[in-house]
Amino acid sequence: MSQVIGQRELRNDNAEIMRRVEAGERFTVTRNGKPIADIVPHQAGVAPKRRSLGEVQAVFRDLPPMDVERWYRERAADDEVFGTDDPVDGAWSR
Repeated sequence: MSQVIGQRELRNDNAEIMRRVEAGERFTVTRNGKPIADIVPHQAGVAPKRRSLGEVQAVFRDLPPMDVERWYRERAADDEVFGTDDPVDGAWSR
């Protein structure tokens, strides 16, 4: 479990807090009473958990549906401002 500290306390006591983090303690830093950061001990060599195909599919299933026509409209509007990025049809083919 982490200890909650204010941003001012972190600023004023940063050396002591870093020693405590090095010793294994965890802190949640708040600003105006709202959590903004977690300070946790570094874990060298710990690889992130790999997800199975089923877990990845579940994440994608929960995404909102994509409006393809809206995507094409936005892309066309961006091309008007920035130019095309199509290497076959645009400035890249010159």
